[in-house]
Amino acid sequence: MTITRTLIRGVGGYLPERILTNKELESKIDTTHEWIVQRTGIEQRHVAADDEFTSDLATKAAQRALDAANMSIKDIDLIIVATTTPDLTFPATAALVQHKLGMSHGAAFDLQAVCSGFVYATTIADSYLKNSLGKRALVIGAETASRILDWNDRTTCVLFGDGAGAIVVETVDLPDDRADQGILSSRLRSNGNQWDKLYTDGGVSTTRSVGHVRMQGREVFKHAVGMISDVVDGALEDAGYTADDLDWFVPHQANRRIIDGAGKKVGIDPKKVVITVDKHANTSAASVPMALNQAVNDGRIKPGDLVMIEAMGGGFTWGASLIRWTS
Repeated sequence: MTITRTLIRGVGGYLPERILTNKELESKIDTTHEWIVQRTGIEQRHVAADDEFTSDLATKAAQRALDAANMSIKDIDLIIVATTTPDLTFPATAALVQHKLGMSHGAAFDLQAVCSGFVYATTIADSYLKNSLGKRALVIGAETASRILDWNDRTTCVLFGDGAGAIVVETVDLPDDRADQGILSSRLRSNGNQWDKLYTDGGVSTTRSVGHVRMQGREVFKHAVGMISDVVDGALEDAGYTADDLDWFVPHQANRRIIDGAGKKVGIDPKKVVITVDKHANTSAASVPMALNQAVNDGRIKPGDLVMIEAMGGGFTWGASLIRWTS
């Protein structure tokens, strides 16, 4: 008897060249480097160039993931781009990435779950492939969050940055005794009753504009730790593991205090937590795959490691996936 699993074959990331430091922000708004670091853990963020779009960031991260997997775009059956900042209202940014990568077969679509988007997209790709609708997928988180910020609002503009990360996943049939590989379990949740805690004040149907990020920071923090621990504990339970079994915890990089609080509540050793928020800030749907990419490339995450990814974002949406790393 065999079990179908979705394995991670490669990971890639991309950051825009321009770095915007807290010190630079001091000259633009009423804030200080110390105030930002104390409350968020953020020291700097990357900002896309004027002629650099979400699809450009996504394409570069995707190509690096393909290279890491020793695959070409011809091997891919599905592209999912998780993003809150698409190039256009339509077509999907995934279709533009498909075009830029030279792919004319298969399917491509966007997924909007804000900061939880990559975890949602990974879970959907897992289900899609396990249902024999394809063999391999590119799952991408990409954002130009700087485009939806009010740069006069010091409570939000200091939090976000731009970037992209991607993974290549592939389904394989494994014998029962070797089935502890790839994506082992996932939990996804949402609660639309909390939509006004974190949102943009614009949209196609309402204001016919993009709008800016608006956030009730204390309310988001109050809900975040409990929501994160809920899905992390659930994903561990579903797979028959505990927090002590984890090798690495790769959380959404929203705020250092939220990351620390969630890790403590779940019972994860701080040494096992991957942190990139200090250098990348909150890159929304891109933060988890970018953190994965960094931890893989610097040698921390190795084949055989048990890795938990999680995210929580506007909606509210939140989710987690437990992965036995294979790439």
